[in-house]
Amino acid sequence: MIKLGVNVDHVATLRQARMTYEPDPVTAAGLADLGGADIITIHLREDRRHIQDRDLALISKTVFSKLNLEMATSQEIIDIALKVKPGQITIVPERRQEVTTEGGLCVTTQKKLLADIIKRFRDNGIHVSLFIDPDKDQITASSEVGTQSIELHTGNYANAKDERQSAKMLEVLKEGVRIAQEAGLRVNAGHGLTYKNVCPIVESMDVEELHIGHSIVSRAIFVGIKKAVQEMKELIYKHYLIKQNL
Repeated sequence: MIKLGVNVDHVATLRQARMTYEPDPVTAAGLADLGGADIITIHLREDRRHIQDRDLALISKTVFSKLNLEMATSQEIIDIALKVKPGQITIVPERRQEVTTEGGLCVTTQKKLLADIIKRFRDNGIHVSLFIDPDKDQITASSEVGTQSIELHTGNYANAKDERQSAKMLEVLKEGVRIAQEAGLRVNAGHGLTYKNVCPIVESMDVEELHIGHSIVSRAIFVGIKKAVQEMKELIYKHYLIKQNL
């Protein structure tokens, strides 16, 4: 069964818009937990534009599900992650001018750096994933630097202009999954997934985790976080059964 990772960064974004104490991403993480989230994902950025150190510290101590910490290769953030020891870290690219993460990590140009970082995390019992585009060279490089998992960037699929382009991008993702699994990597996926476009992903891709944030937080405005997570879980389960012909 595909596991659901719920990203609560956008709750923190709303809080930081007024530089106040609400809404609290720690509360959001707890409610997502109660709604059935298998994983709580947060991104501790170098500029602290949304998630704060306090959020990470409290979420790591209060959620029952696995904590997936997204992070760049900053030494400061590496030291924090080694202290907190989340269940999983996902290394992502990070640019100050972007609104949210845009595109996958370029593994091919920083293999030595990533190999050293991954070894440090693995030596400390932390599972490592790399957020990359579904590109053969990036997937191959990921397997060479010692990561255990990859998360395929689904942004091009999610942003497709029509059904034809969507189908084309889905085939690219499926091929990426195949290449990665043949290389011995565990495969997750995420970015831009919604209640509408997640269904073909579930039915056609053999991935372990789906990481979804904005769509769930948007839905939560109207129904609450717990209910929004439950609805996504039910949708994933329904289409997983379709895939299994059950």
